[in-house]
Amino acid sequence: MAPLATPSAGPVRREPGARGRLRIADRVYARIAARAARDALAEAWRGRAERGGPPKVSVSVPGSTVSVRVSVDLPFPADLAALARTVKERITAQVGALTGTRVTEVVVVVERLVAEGGA
Repeated sequence: MAPLATPSAGPVRREPGARGRLRIADRVYARIAARAARDALAEAWRGRAERGGPPKVSVSVPGSTVSVRVSVDLPFPADLAALARTVKERITAQVGALTGTRVTEVVVVVERLVAEGGA
């Protein structure tokens, strides 16, 4: 029969699911998503005199997944579908990598197009 563990024998190891729970605030998801959107669009804005405003993000966290809605300004002319896809992919990757939460949906809304010569 194995000896019983005593308090001085060190910490008792528990399975990850039994250790507790981590809650990430919605604003944390939103900040990560906003940064990912800015990073995704950085190259598209490079060299332009006027740039779009910061992304506006809202999130919904139903259970153990997250859904993101991001409104962005995009440069024009540009391949808008490709830029939106880049934003979506970057948000999905960054939120997943930094929080371990599965992103079920990213909706990209183009709020404004910023023409190369001005608004």
